[in-house]
Amino acid sequence: MARLPWPWWLAVFSTVAVIVVAAATTAATAAEERLVVSMTLLPDAASTGAVCLDGSPPAYHLQRGSGDGAGSWVLQFEGGGWCNDVPSCAERAGTRRGSTRFMNKLEVFSGVLSNDPAMNPDFYSWNRVKLRYCDGGSFAGDSELRNGSSVLYFRGQRIWDAIISDLLPKGLAKAEKVLLSGCSAGGLATFFHCDDLKGRLGDAATVKCLSDAGFFLDVDDITGNNTVRPFFRSLVDLQGAEKNLNRDCLNSTDYPYQCFFPQYILLYIRSPYFILNSAYDVYQFHHNFVPPSCDPRGQWSRCKSDPGACSTSQVITLQEF
Repeated sequence: MARLPWPWWLAVFSTVAVIVVAAATTAATAAEERLVVSMTLLPDAASTGAVCLDGSPPAYHLQRGSGDGAGSWVLQFEGGGWCNDVPSCAERAGTRRGSTRFMNKLEVFSGVLSNDPAMNPDFYSWNRVKLRYCDGGSFAGDSELRNGSSVLYFRGQRIWDAIISDLLPKGLAKAEKVLLSGCSAGGLATFFHCDDLKGRLGDAATVKCLSDAGFFLDVDDITGNNTVRPFFRSLVDLQGAEKNLNRDCLNSTDYPYQCFFPQYILLYIRSPYFILNSAYDVYQFHHNFVPPSCDPRGQWSRCKSDPGACSTSQVITLQEF
């Protein structure tokens, strides 16, 4: 008996089903292959005052290197914005941005931390470290403030010291090559600690630094006012960051907060430095150059959500920025 041909819709359905199943299988395999790294807490760091905003211990994640990469290290500062006054810092202290109590204890390592040679050919076999961000000041502050019955701890510098001190006997002290990296607020932190890390490791180690989306500009907004300058100035004052900023930079200016901006620090950094920044960096575009306070009528809303929708005059303005 001759077989009847399949209806066209059944053939299409079968093909789609096969594709969906294949895609789901691929996604599941990718999920299984993700590198998940456990957290290392430093409870003893509290004895040196190295604590998060809420007083919880600092933390990092370490994945050991292997083979040719066993003597090399990638350290990556986690990003996540800042807090510059008591209300914003108190709010932050109750989140994963200000406390290790609220952080995931397992982190997926991707990008420059990935162990996939196809995705991360240069560093996949290196020792890779993610420094968790919980101080709200790009690892630069050193002060504390009593807020009612609680205390806010601005101890970013001490957190940096504690994590590096813990990593040195784990092999960092004998590192041959080190890349200090970070994204956004973490990218800014690389400017503060690049030469410091080189000084700790000595001449035997080659230290280079990479800031990804961390080159924040001291620039006027579209109304001619400067929104970011008072924000960073209040952050530096509140968190006691001035004493930890680049000394040569501080000696060159009467305004210490300027040394929280990479454009002023970079002149004095001696280690090799790589800077990666989008011309239309979302944070600087949305918050520093065209902050909401400068656009009460929402004339930049479409342009912000989709740069392709910017008017000719807006594109010219952004290009000049």
